[in-house]
Amino acid sequence: MPSPFPGIDPYLEQSGRWPDFHTRLITYACDALNDRLPGAYIARIDEQFKLVELPEAREKRIRPDIAITGGPAGGGSSGAAVVATLEPVARTLPARFEEVRETRVEIYHLDDSRLVTVIELLSPSNKVEPGCFEYDAKRRALFQRRVNLVEIDLLLGGRRLPVTEPLPRGDYYALVARGPALPACSVYAWTVRMPLPTLPIPLLDPDPDVPLDLAAVVAMAYDRGRYGRTIDYKAPLSLPLDPDDRTWAEERARGAQSEEGRDAR
Repeated sequence: MPSPFPGIDPYLEQSGRWPDFHTRLITYACDALNDRLPGAYIARIDEQFKLVELPEAREKRIRPDIAITGGPAGGGSSGAAVVATLEPVARTLPARFEEVRETRVEIYHLDDSRLVTVIELLSPSNKVEPGCFEYDAKRRALFQRRVNLVEIDLLLGGRRLPVTEPLPRGDYYALVARGPALPACSVYAWTVRMPLPTLPIPLLDPDPDVPLDLAAVVAMAYDRGRYGRTIDYKAPLSLPLDPDDRTWAEERARGAQSEEGRDAR
């Protein structure tokens, strides 16, 4: 069954299938760009693994204590040095970690192997502490190098991408920052009821932007991931949506699943 939503499917985020969807979307976006890029460019997938501490462990973090014991403060009459004895206090180290696989699309210029553009599709770990701070550091490093940056946020939960002025109203966002024009950027915003946009992917001047059809790559990822067969569209949405939009989304999801059930019979 195709996704019941005209744009991004919020049930992908709620169902816990986002890591699989993220990997597929990055792969298909990279393929789509290589089909459109001029001959002097190539798109590649960059992959990194890291350990992320789970929130429950962070809440229980305790700093280790040190107890110091020794003789009288003034020392003995013999003038001998006082030796302090350290007695350890038992504590528990944070041990709840998960391995996170992070992927992004990088566009290089073939003549000099220069990194031209980075396309980031945000993951849940990028939007909560401490991952958001690590992401901000990577972002600043790209800005210092004047690399073009395209950030795509298809998640309702977590922190929004930081900009100086308030973001326009929307449920989902894409930011396009061109290296020569930094710190200025273009913000694209849309709601859960709207179709996905086609984003301009900047290259080196004077080469024109390459369009990335988000709707096409998302539809391909959804179809090939067979999410329509595994997501429970009868479940209530617990994501931060406007109440009217949440009701609309739940009714649309239940209606699509009911129609799929009738077709299967």
